[in-house]
Amino acid sequence: MQRRALPLILLALLLAACVNVGAPNDSLDAVARDYVRTQLAIGVKEDGYIDAYYGPADLQADGKAIAAAEGLPQLAARVSQLRARIGPLHQSEPRRAAFLDAQLNAAATRLQMLQGEKLPFAEEAQGLFGVRPQLKPLSAYDPVLARIDALVPGEDALPDRVEAFQNRFTVGRKELEDVFRNAIAACRTATLRHITLPPTERFNLAFVHDKSWSGYNYYLGDYQSRIEINTDLPIRINRAIDLGCHEGYPGHHALNVLLEERLVRGRGWVEFSVYPLYSPQSLIAEGSANFGIDLAFPPARKLRYEMAVLYPLAKLPTQDAERYDQLLLALRDLQGARMTIAQMFLDGQIGEEEAVRLTQKYQLFSEARARQSVNFTKQYRSYVINYGLGRDMVAADVESAGAAEEARWRRMEQLLSEPTLPSDLKAR
Repeated sequence: MQRRALPLILLALLLAACVNVGAPNDSLDAVARDYVRTQLAIGVKEDGYIDAYYGPADLQADGKAIAAAEGLPQLAARVSQLRARIGPLHQSEPRRAAFLDAQLNAAATRLQMLQGEKLPFAEEAQGLFGVRPQLKPLSAYDPVLARIDALVPGEDALPDRVEAFQNRFTVGRKELEDVFRNAIAACRTATLRHITLPPTERFNLAFVHDKSWSGYNYYLGDYQSRIEINTDLPIRINRAIDLGCHEGYPGHHALNVLLEERLVRGRGWVEFSVYPLYSPQSLIAEGSANFGIDLAFPPARKLRYEMAVLYPLAKLPTQDAERYDQLLLALRDLQGARMTIAQMFLDGQIGEEEAVRLTQKYQLFSEARARQSVNFTKQYRSYVINYGLGRDMVAADVESAGAAEEARWRRMEQLLSEPTLPSDLKAR
């Protein structure tokens, strides 16, 4: 064991020499390579920390060697040294430097958490994702519940009525793949009208189970993704376009393809070949993926497409499709309640069972869906802000480009293909 460990320690010491502050020939390219090594080393320490990596194999090997030789405090010191190196280099490429620094600030926060430090929800969100959420009390959502109550009348409890009504729009398992493949193809067509992607981009689709999320995009590099759809719970017709846009086009797949094409290959910015999940990059990724649904398929257009194409494929009747669409739009106004419940749960103000109960009440979920939502919060913690708050921030920014659809797509393309931070978003 000692003979095998010694080369790793020597390699780590050699790599540590690369992070000395103030080297006369230092550059952002050099910082970026050390940034990748360090992020990959943290990823060895925490499974799931790295969402995607498709960069040079030697940097991955270096990251493993560093992780084998160093503990969390040493990695935190590396992060601090890298941030110090960025300061004198900021003027050369300001946006690139700002992106690296923000990502490293998130890494420092995550390392604090991995070492056992408990941060309040808002402070954790600020440190990891670059935004401090402004949360509303749950009572602020009572008027929304009253409005939904009128949409789905009946004598049973409101969550039960909403669940029963939505279950009428469940896609059968046999029809699921056809529905999703057609929906993703439609999302791709809508996106390609406005954004040019490499001709070799593609994805593989898989249906999985036993997950805390409903869909996931695993970016593999070389313009390829694996999109997974969780089948633990019945999937309703509206989720086809939602997940097709969110996980595919113009969502996660399109974003990663553009970053690889324009920044990694086009500019040689190796830092974009690694995606640490707990970072400001995730607020942009999730926010743009959620707003991308409305950009590609505004509600009226989405309903027309679903009724003309997806409902027949799913063998579902369309007589209540418009009322279902009205319900879905109303349910959007409850999204902020998810963040409030997460804050109360993670800050220890309520227990898990109360979080499930409040999720049933204020998200109008069945118990099974509420438990899945709380399980997601247990696993990913303050990451939940990236969906609702991220969408709202991206929407405000893109819509500030003007009412013209093409202008909005141009702004969206900028957000997806540049080193964008939450602080870059307009009309916040």
